[in-house]
Amino acid sequence: MTRAHQPGQAVFRSVLPEDIDWKPFPAFPPSVRLAVVVGQPSEPGPYVIRVKVPSGVKLMPHRHPEDRVYTVMSGVFYIGLGDRFDGDKVKAYPPGSVIVLPGDTSHFHWAKSGEYVTQVTAIGPLGLEYLDPGNDPREQDRQESGSSTQSSAKGAGPARTQRQ
Repeated sequence: MTRAHQPGQAVFRSVLPEDIDWKPFPAFPPSVRLAVVVGQPSEPGPYVIRVKVPSGVKLMPHRHPEDRVYTVMSGVFYIGLGDRFDGDKVKAYPPGSVIVLPGDTSHFHWAKSGEYVTQVTAIGPLGLEYLDPGNDPREQDRQESGSSTQSSAKGAGPARTQRQ
């Protein structure tokens, strides 16, 4: 029985560290960088991304619709669960740690002790919804530009920010 390959995975290839293309991502604070390693996160199917967060940066409470597996590549990854940011509730994960985060789990990150890089493996499309729309950089950009329409960041899925 022959199994069909996933898009972009029909031939052997490698991605070396120097080939990783770090870019800003509209759903993250401006100093955070994201790199697509494998797949197309904005489409259905498997993907692998890396996220680089500089020292001191906080990613406020949010959730993703997709299940995710995080691997800590470098630095210490601090993550907490819940609907409100609480620095006392973050747990530290050193390089090599693997964290399984079920979809729709409210959580937050903090680069508490320095820059970290995580690798995220999941099945797309990638989505990111901040629990407080005021924490969403995409929402802040819309307010600054005077736009009242909701749009989605490429690769982030629907903004899905809902005012309550």
